[in-house]
Order: sequence, then structure tokens, then C-alpha cells
Amino acid sequence: MTLLTNPSHPGEVLVELYLEPLGMSAITLARRLDVPRTRVERLVRGETALSVDTAMRLSKFFGTTAEFWINLQRAYDLAQARADVDLSAITPLAVVAK
Repeated sequence: MTLLTNPSHPGEVLVELYLEPLGMSAITLARRLDVPRTRVERLVRGETALSVDTAMRLSKFFGTTAEFWINLQRAYDLAQARADVDLSAITPLAVVAK
């Protein structure tokens, strides 16, 4: 299995695949999703993570699934953690065969 080494932030995907092609602003989307405009503005700037609530709203509005949006966030978070978290002091558990 190949790991995506540099996945996009969900906000970047939102802008490039949905907002720009539709000519829609973050403020308009926020109104349509019934959320504070700052939630969408911070998301599209990559300043905040995508919440489950927002994923559900985006899936309803765009006809996708909440899993699509959550998986984008998960992939982004894991890539960031792989780059930032030092696991070198952890020794894997050795399983002894019986």
C-alpha cells in the first residue's frame, strides 16, 4: 500500500474542488451550511481542522459523504504527525512464539 506523503488540508480541497469551480465564497458557504463564517474561513486557510459537524454539513450540501471529508482530515493529520512526532525511543513489543 502506498501512503500519501503530502496530503492536502481539507480546506484546500474544499477551495480547489468546490468553491472556486462554483464561484462561491467562504462566507456564502458558511451561510448555506448554517455555521459561523469564521469556521469556514479558518478551514479554507488551513488554520483549523475539519470537525465531524462540518464534515456532515459539507456532505449534505455537496452530495458527498462525511467519510470523504473526515478521511481527508485523517490523512492530513497523520502526515503531519509522521513529520513531527519522534518515536525513536519506543521499542516495539517482541512477541514470543509458543
